[in-house]
Amino acid sequence: MRLNRTLRTTASGAVLGAALLGGGAAMAQDGQVTTVDEIIVTAQLREQSLQEVPVVVTTLSEEALANAGVRDIKDVQVLTPGLTVTSTSSEASTTARIRGVGTVGDNPGLESSVGIVIDGVYRSRNGVGFGDLGELERIEVLKGPQGTLFGKNTSAGVINVITQLPSFTPEYNLELTAGNYGALGAAGSVSGPITETLAMRLFAARRVRDGFYDVNTGDGPRTLTDDNNQDYWTTRGQLLFLPNDNTSIRLIADYSKREEYCCTGVSIRTGPTFGIIDGLSNGTGTRPPATGFGELPFSREAFANRGSDQEMTDRGLSAEVNIDIPSMNARLTSITSWRDWETVNAQDIDYTGADILYREKDGLYAYTVENLTQELRLAGTTDRLDWLVGVFATTESIDRADSYYYGADYTPFISLLLTNGASPAFVGCLTRPGQTAATLAQCAGSGGAVNGGGPGFGTGLGAVDNYTQDTTSFAVFTNNTFRLTDQFDVTFGLRYTQDSKELTGRQDNVGTNGQACGSALANQAAIGAVLGASAARALGVVCLPWANVLFDNRSIDEDFDDSEVTGTLKATYRLNDDFMVYGSYARGYKSYGYNMDRVQTGVTPNASLFFPSEVVDSYELGFKSTLLDGSLLFNATYFNQTFENFQLNTFLGTAFVVESIPELTSEGVDVDLLWFTPVEGLTLTGGLTYAQTEYGRFTAADLTVPANFPQLSLLPGAQASFAPEWSGSASINYERSLGNGLQMGLSLSGKYMTEYNTGSDLLPFKQQDGYGLFNGRISIGAESERWTVDLWAQNLTDEEYYQVVYNSPLQGSAFAATAQPDGTFYNPATDTQGYSAFLGAPRTWGVTLRVSY
Repeated sequence: MRLNRTLRTTASGAVLGAALLGGGAAMAQDGQVTTVDEIIVTAQLREQSLQEVPVVVTTLSEEALANAGVRDIKDVQVLTPGLTVTSTSSEASTTARIRGVGTVGDNPGLESSVGIVIDGVYRSRNGVGFGDLGELERIEVLKGPQGTLFGKNTSAGVINVITQLPSFTPEYNLELTAGNYGALGAAGSVSGPITETLAMRLFAARRVRDGFYDVNTGDGPRTLTDDNNQDYWTTRGQLLFLPNDNTSIRLIADYSKREEYCCTGVSIRTGPTFGIIDGLSNGTGTRPPATGFGELPFSREAFANRGSDQEMTDRGLSAEVNIDIPSMNARLTSITSWRDWETVNAQDIDYTGADILYREKDGLYAYTVENLTQELRLAGTTDRLDWLVGVFATTESIDRADSYYYGADYTPFISLLLTNGASPAFVGCLTRPGQTAATLAQCAGSGGAVNGGGPGFGTGLGAVDNYTQDTTSFAVFTNNTFRLTDQFDVTFGLRYTQDSKELTGRQDNVGTNGQACGSALANQAAIGAVLGASAARALGVVCLPWANVLFDNRSIDEDFDDSEVTGTLKATYRLNDDFMVYGSYARGYKSYGYNMDRVQTGVTPNASLFFPSEVVDSYELGFKSTLLDGSLLFNATYFNQTFENFQLNTFLGTAFVVESIPELTSEGVDVDLLWFTPVEGLTLTGGLTYAQTEYGRFTAADLTVPANFPQLSLLPGAQASFAPEWSGSASINYERSLGNGLQMGLSLSGKYMTEYNTGSDLLPFKQQDGYGLFNGRISIGAESERWTVDLWAQNLTDEEYYQVVYNSPLQGSAFAATAQPDGTFYNPATDTQGYSAFLGAPRTWGVTLRVSY
């Protein structure tokens, strides 16, 4: 009685039961799933059958997630075609992309294109939503703009995570795991009634693992010789209160802590700067170059003389209240949340064994995101109308600290870089006060011995920047489905969003930092006379953003208000009970923001860090079918999306630059399949995405900063980064009884993606060939599920692949100074850039014991 009431009164987006292979499917008398009756999703913030929702949704049940070893958002991608999730310099820099569209996560000023919602609470950055998800009920991946109901920053889609409710039946769960790379894990939960109307659930987990990289520490002082390890714990407590038959209140409190080392990069192409790094460091300092400076063989050996510590803390509270109003046949829902997330990191910026440039884990390289949200929805149903109205409000504060430390090798490295390895004292020639063309020429000719000795860059802390962005956002929305006939529905949704953001900050050089740049700028005439066409490069290298005197004690104060109307129009027609066709239009919105970084054009700081909002118009035409007496789901959808002012965050080797690309289009087909086969216990699922995701044609004049065009000149008309044309996933799950109260389970899941480029500038060295990943699991346990032992493996074939390839900082140049015959600024013959990569995980395997009572 109490359990039935729980499901009935709390059937909001946060508290629905599992469906795909659980209670939503019809059961034979022996409990074996035989046909699909109802797969329930909340894509429109109300309970609906998957087959009745005119939205592309990949829904993953608790069992499907467990069989694939899913613990966090990154693990979900193996089960979802068209979804990629990557991390770069730390796990805080995690980016999700759907159909090739997403936002690079290294800059907290950018909000997400793919929204992450956990138990009804929106996480404003992908990295904030990355962590152990705990006990999962199901995950829904909604593809395409979802702004009408899920709000701004869902222009590419939504990952909707639903965790398990407290239970009014006592239950106890324990999980113990051991695996390769020294992996150890323990997780447990307890749930049950406190009173007749109050239930609780408490979950906790602790996981550790050695790193996937071997690190050559070069000059030191780093002593840790592995990287990309795992060391975290998490806890989550819930209360479910049912004061009467029409009301439910769910309270959630969670806390997570990560203290790890992540992430060093691995050189995949070493350029001509190798000789300089080799000479400055103990050992080679980086991987020796291949013949002709070609691509190096795959390796997990990284170089870093400085630490890569990362410490992340995530905590939050939420309250969801559902009140049924029988007189209106309606439900009032309130979701209130407070979240506070913080990361403090260290970084070897140059990723070499030489002591060049780094950041310490001292709180000066960190950022925090704190927000408070409130959502109110009133939803009801009549014979011919499903209606919903709501309001959403949030306040958010982001604080970012950034810093740069000079190592002992920085000044000689810059000197050698400017002289092709000839003089470690050349910087002093450029920076000696009062240089004339004659004295500078003498200094250059003597390798800095005559008329040199100008200021260098020193060692230790050189720059500290602090930024604060305060945001308030308010939205009103409605979503209504009109059943014009028994077969024909029309859905109309509309949302008005108003945003206000203010950025304040201070960029500051510490001590004498900036003196070298200031002195070189004072000597511009002499430098120009002696170096000629190379003068601009020399000044640019001496006045890199962290060394630029023009950033010293620079205040930032910008604010902007904006509003946007988004919405959707959908039509569905049921040819019969098993076949539905639909068409839809949706407009999505991704908020404007500020680039929290030192950004300069030449050596002049950009006057504004602002970038405009991104909008998308999406059209879809598809069908959903239930075949073979309800045992087979087969759905397919054509989509066509056009993004305007697409917010591209790209790393230019010294700084991240945000540029608005005038147009990005994504066109293709999504296919999903689920089959409960005639073979007892055998289930097949699969999906396929074909997406042609391309940038429109543009020129320098179309950009916010035309000077950014050379580094973006490969983009016009090209396939976007992280946008494979084909992406397919499949899983096979088989369960059968062994007799004597035992059962066996076999699971194999995999995903294949065709080639794509991993760099936002599309440089050829950043291309990733097509590859496949497979996860497997063999289980044996009690039919009562009191105990189960799993033997599992992730990346079964030990596939070697790159998550992200990037320009090795300060190690060469990829783009030419002048346009090439094809109109781009790239010439492979003159590409001296070194390239490094953040690697995909290797094969991991282990054994897990699960006990439940």
